[in-house]
Amino acid sequence: MSAPAPAPAARRVNVRTPEVMERVQAEVETHYRSHIVEKIRARGSVLSVGNTTVRLARDFGFCYGVERAIDLAYAARKVFADRRVYLLGEIIHNQEVNRQLTEMGVVSIPNVDHEAMVATMTNEDVVIVPAFGAETRLMKLIGDRGCMVVDTTCGDVMSVWKRVRQYAKTGFTSIIHGKASHEETRATSSRAMGDDGMGNYLVVLTLADVDYVCDYIRHDGDREAFLKRFPAGAHSDGFDPDLHLTRIGVANQTTMLKSETEEVQRRLRQAVLDRHGPEAGVTNFQVFDTICGATQERQDSLFGLLQQPLDVLLVVGGYNSSNTTHLVEIGEQQLPTFFIRTADCLKSLEQIVHFDLHLKAEKESYSTKLANDGPVTLGITAGASCPNNLIEDTVLRVFKLRGVDEAAVQAALN
Repeated sequence: MSAPAPAPAARRVNVRTPEVMERVQAEVETHYRSHIVEKIRARGSVLSVGNTTVRLARDFGFCYGVERAIDLAYAARKVFADRRVYLLGEIIHNQEVNRQLTEMGVVSIPNVDHEAMVATMTNEDVVIVPAFGAETRLMKLIGDRGCMVVDTTCGDVMSVWKRVRQYAKTGFTSIIHGKASHEETRATSSRAMGDDGMGNYLVVLTLADVDYVCDYIRHDGDREAFLKRFPAGAHSDGFDPDLHLTRIGVANQTTMLKSETEEVQRRLRQAVLDRHGPEAGVTNFQVFDTICGATQERQDSLFGLLQQPLDVLLVVGGYNSSNTTHLVEIGEQQLPTFFIRTADCLKSLEQIVHFDLHLKAEKESYSTKLANDGPVTLGITAGASCPNNLIEDTVLRVFKLRGVDEAAVQAALN
């Protein structure tokens, strides 16, 4: 395997001037802020009107990294008002936010078209790198074209990149807990190749994947069967389980379920210890907890919310949002949980359009929980990519369906 040519230095530009950011903040607040949500939070995150109670999780919605990415994208459009501004995929996994950027004239390039589109760009064009980051080969192509770059990559994601680069430098294979097709994991995998392109990685998603890897570490196995289990994209080119599972370092997509990532780490560590013994095992295994703080806070807050009596849980966010998906998984273990994109998914007290994680598709369900004539308590949370205005819409929709109009909600908050 030959080492890739070093990427030309990207023409990264600073768009965060005080004048621009003042205008950006005003526009962002207009689009996404919610005074109703702020007032509910100030009341202990609980609002009761009549026989309907809404409880919000303590922490939900936009995190710092998401806010920063949106701010930079809005600023890029203002600073380069007379230029073509492109976005690699989605700035974050939220349909409303990406729609706003499209209406502002930012051209979103679908993931499958990234390289083809970038190959047509010039040094007059501006490219926004989303919060998930981008693969090294794509960044090289952007550099080759001389495009100006507004990089919104989350700091937590870049911390993972630093770790997997270190694994590659010291001869460790990166075992990445994540979704091989996710933008963030693809970007991380490309860094796990190391600066010289000689590193190796393997992406595992489920605990069944992990157990399969652990069994191979302990006992070896059928190499061809292993590579069929983990197809191209889930491992580095030339990956050989007989060679590259000896020294491993664990990292993860920052938005995974914390408890599952910890179990991945535990199982892999034990497999290495079983194979090499306690002394050699210590030198052949490394781990670095790379779950982002905001993801952890939202998961912990949901666990706290679930300690309260609830009849139904609504999780609001983009269906392709990893951190939001894990909130749904947590809720489903305890009570009826509906993953909705917007308040429009609440068709009536009985009819809810929601995303089914098991079918991997949107469907309609019918529930009598909200239609109960007696008291109803409903919990609401959202992932790090969901703006507060969508939470407000959901709160108002719930109360409206229960016979409480917006004026009555506002009166209860004053």
